[in-house]
Amino acid sequence: MTDLTALALIGSLKPSPAPSSSEHLANQVLAALAQHGVTGSTLRLADYDIRPGVETDMGDGDQWPQIRAQVLAADILVIATPIWMGQTSSVTKRVLERLDAELSETQADGRPILFDKVAAVAVVGNEDGAHHVSSELFQALNDVGYSIAPQAVTYWVGEAMGSVDYRDLPETPESVATTTATLARTTAHLARQLATAAYPGA
Repeated sequence: MTDLTALALIGSLKPSPAPSSSEHLANQVLAALAQHGVTGSTLRLADYDIRPGVETDMGDGDQWPQIRAQVLAADILVIATPIWMGQTSSVTKRVLERLDAELSETQADGRPILFDKVAAVAVVGNEDGAHHVSSELFQALNDVGYSIAPQAVTYWVGEAMGSVDYRDLPETPESVATTTATLARTTAHLARQLATAAYPGA
């Protein structure tokens, strides 16, 4: 099998080493991907100084370039975000803004640099909004060139206004585990197909 790599960007508002349900679910996604020959790693966005803007490097201490290097090196990008007020976290939205710069970055054949890469989404929260959040992320990621496999989102939404975090559950709900397994299976399959047969150029 073709060797594949995945990078999970954790959109928690809490920097390391604070516990994070988004990171917990992202690690479960990476574990599921590992069963399909994918080597994964995580990166907590709140640990970095990601400047606002739509350029690959905003200068003045901007740490996005070092994150971008890992994004470009990975075959699969997993965005893991909490839900706040029905939205993705602010640091997750900033990633989307910075990825906008990739629209002007092209390969030798003129195709956007993120073509032939695959994305997936993981969402957690104690309020409604998982479908809204995943639809926003899917559209933005596809706009910049990522392909999305069938059913490439896994999520857990707790009781509205509840106090139980996903990471504190005594065990993973069967529905979440099944959905995560499906995400991993379809995403790894699509990434492997694109690694061996890239999209045609113009």
